[in-house]
Amino acid sequence: MKTALALIVKFIISFLAVWSTLGFIDNNNLNIITLVAAIITIANYFIGDLLILPNLGNIIASIIDGVMAAIIAYITILFVPESFVSLISGIVLGVLIAVAEYFFHIYIVKADKVAP
Repeated sequence: MKTALALIVKFIISFLAVWSTLGFIDNNNLNIITLVAAIITIANYFIGDLLILPNLGNIIASIIDGVMAAIIAYITILFVPESFVSLISGIVLGVLIAVAEYFFHIYIVKADKVAP
């Protein structure tokens, strides 16, 4: 249950970051925003939270999460013809995710919210 709650919070954080960049800056629709946020959430959980965070620490994990988010947004958009990601929205998305993940990692480590 703790892991499920952490994933829900992580999805909400990702959704808000994607919405504020791909939605407001690039005018993508809600379906695209939700798809990108879901993929970012899953990738950042398995790679960032379970692999990188325990081994390399919060700062490295947060940076990698931000970079992965930007890359995932660009790759996802390649497969959806009616969508677009500008360079600025990709950079802003990466920074927003990295900052949010930094604080989220502090919370989950202290609260022991994510199952190893």
